[in-house]
Amino acid sequence: MAQFRLQGSKVLAVDMTGDSVRAKNGSMVAYEGEMTFKKKTGGGEGLRGMVTRRLTGEQMDVMEVRGHGTCYFADRASEINLVTLHGEKLHVEASNLLCADAALRSGTTFTGLRGSSQGNGLFTTTVEGTGQAAIISDGTAVVLRVTPQTPLQVDPGAYIAHTGNLKQHFQSGVTFRTVIGEGSGESFQIRFEGDGLVYVQPSERNTIGGET
Repeated sequence: MAQFRLQGSKVLAVDMTGDSVRAKNGSMVAYEGEMTFKKKTGGGEGLRGMVTRRLTGEQMDVMEVRGHGTCYFADRASEINLVTLHGEKLHVEASNLLCADAALRSGTTFTGLRGSSQGNGLFTTTVEGTGQAAIISDGTAVVLRVTPQTPLQVDPGAYIAHTGNLKQHFQSGVTFRTVIGEGSGESFQIRFEGDGLVYVQPSERNTIGGET
């Protein structure tokens, strides 16, 4: 199985001995040894994945990298976070997924108002199984634990990904003061309940909430 490690905080090194990984198209910055690169359609999920991703708008251009040696990946000097899965499912925006072990299954899932509030559409990408994945963030991300006793509220623009058995609720605090431009700028949040981890970046994308 390919071994993921960080080379600094903005470069991902993947050691391979004949293994393969799926990485964001064009994200290779260097490699040692022998590597092959092959673009995969539909996020690496074949024809069905290509159709599904086009229908859902959750498009993801990936390449398969296979070889012997070490391959280095990066994306516009973004911070990189490693996620190790043991049969769990990672929910992540396609634009935040840098690389994943080829043994992990990927797909799409409906997010409803949460995705819409982020400006990322109604669907998001899932990665499931046993192996490693690397996700990118704008700034160093924090990983916050959610337990049944400690639910978590997150700004939709700062959300990156989550794992575990979590339920999401979209909550709004729009009031008359918000409508007249006297709001706090925190009119929308995602509330996570259950047991799991949420990855949050220290930067907010433009969202519906941010524009209200």
